[in-house]
Amino acid sequence: MRKLFSYLKPYRKECVLGPLLKLAEATLELFVPLIVAAVIDRGIGGSDNGYIMRMSLLLAGLGLLGLVFSVTAQYFSARAAVGFVTRLRHALYAQVQRFPYATLDRIGIPTLITRMSSDMNQVQTGLNLTLRLLLRSPFVVFGAMVMAFTIDTTAALWFVAAIPVLALVVFGVMLLTMPMYKRVQERLDKVLAITRENLNGVRVLRAFRKEEAECRSFETQNEVLTAAQQRVGRVSSLMNPLTYIIVNLAVILLIRTGAIRVNAGILTQGAVVALYNYMSQILVELIKLANLIINITKSLACGKRIQNILDISDEERVHAELPGGDPALRVEFDHAALRYQGAAGEALEQVTLRVRPGQVIGVIGGTGSGKSSFVNLIPRFYEATSGRVLVDGIDVRAMEPAALRQKIGVVPQKAVLFKGTIRENLLWGAPGRDGALPSALPVSDEALMEAVRAAQALEVVAAKGGLDGEIEQFGRNLSGGQRQRLTIARALVRKPEILILDDSSSALDFATDAALRKALRALDYSPTIFFVAQRTSAVRHADQIVVLDEGKLVGLGTHEQLLETCPVYREIHESQFRKEAAV
Repeated sequence: MRKLFSYLKPYRKECVLGPLLKLAEATLELFVPLIVAAVIDRGIGGSDNGYIMRMSLLLAGLGLLGLVFSVTAQYFSARAAVGFVTRLRHALYAQVQRFPYATLDRIGIPTLITRMSSDMNQVQTGLNLTLRLLLRSPFVVFGAMVMAFTIDTTAALWFVAAIPVLALVVFGVMLLTMPMYKRVQERLDKVLAITRENLNGVRVLRAFRKEEAECRSFETQNEVLTAAQQRVGRVSSLMNPLTYIIVNLAVILLIRTGAIRVNAGILTQGAVVALYNYMSQILVELIKLANLIINITKSLACGKRIQNILDISDEERVHAELPGGDPALRVEFDHAALRYQGAAGEALEQVTLRVRPGQVIGVIGGTGSGKSSFVNLIPRFYEATSGRVLVDGIDVRAMEPAALRQKIGVVPQKAVLFKGTIRENLLWGAPGRDGALPSALPVSDEALMEAVRAAQALEVVAAKGGLDGEIEQFGRNLSGGQRQRLTIARALVRKPEILILDDSSSALDFATDAALRKALRALDYSPTIFFVAQRTSAVRHADQIVVLDEGKLVGLGTHEQLLETCPVYREIHESQFRKEAAV
């Protein structure tokens, strides 16, 4: 947790002033029972109305001053809590952005969303309450006990007996519930994962009429979460009644002792009322402290979950002094292999390929053959588990990720657009300094429209009213083919040296697909293109075609060569040719 607290350093002043002002308020509160006792004994007992009025004004003044202290303390506490969580959220988001794909796959998106949202909110609430109450409540408890001793030592012994028992209850419940709250958060992650998956795939669920089955699955996980919450709730719920019982027993014994001593003339009635008020203060503060401990327990569990993400050291490190290759080659695979974490076998096995600048490389194979894994090694989205991948004769592990990816334009399998205008989405691919905002990168409308024209997306832009047409989140107001064409245009804006199209024209009709491939070949800056496709018609004009089957490179050559030498490619081609002929 030490790493988390480092984000509190800019708010040291608030972290000191907040608790100190609450202690000042608590100090004023401790004098109230003594003033009330004086009003009873001297004012009411002596029928001194002037004294009663002066003491009443004094109580009002203490209340007003205490309110000022309390409101100011709340301001400083809230400022520290909100500022701390803001900085922590930025740090967590930056950490997630540095994770390689493999780490994101292992952790899971729902878990990260939970850390970023509900866990952060719980930490913020816990810190706010801690700054306001963690010192105040114990101070009032022990302060009330000390004040009770100034009134009567014998009666105050009941305070000494009650407080350790109360502390045992409070901290015992805290120790029991801390691991339980951690398990509750883990169950919550699973529920959120199911929810996210089902909401994303709601059309598929309805198409296959799986609503009831998924509802049952969700209900099962939700019941597991509910059971965990009930278990921790049952333990936590013991705190308030146990503290009430202990304090009320102490109050009974205190009043009995006080009555005996009043009858003996040792104590005044006002003193007994003051002792009772101090015991009531202890009860109220211990209830606050008990609830605070529960809240702190939840916050610590959430803080540890956030800390676990921040402690992950999986980053895209640059490995110096790795051996290079042929600088005349744009891309080189040298016995490259890839195994995903937790996978039983390799997704790619010993792939060797040499690609010269300006070549068009087709990549084809059956489902699960490793096509996406193959092209994902080039921008180092995943790192080869053995062998190596080189760009311009340099091992990709020896290149700064930003510098490497500045050379590459990637169009992923799933077309992803962001809420905003078409222009803002296209500017994501603009060349410029790493990390610059899209709006800060100078790219002319002519350059953007040139990319749009090459991507066969002119009609898409025109239909939306031009480059300033609005795009909804994830491009919901576009068809699949329209999204694909805009993502291709976004990659072309950069004018990359290497263009990776990962099955990114699957939603295009044959005529648009053919026009796109023709336009890509006619680009004036001649990028090296990796074209992943399912149809042989999409790759038949490539300079080289890579044929993958179950992660193995089983064919390499031109369309004509592979028809003669590669049974896998020939089978794919003939199956598609027969279908097309039948149609």
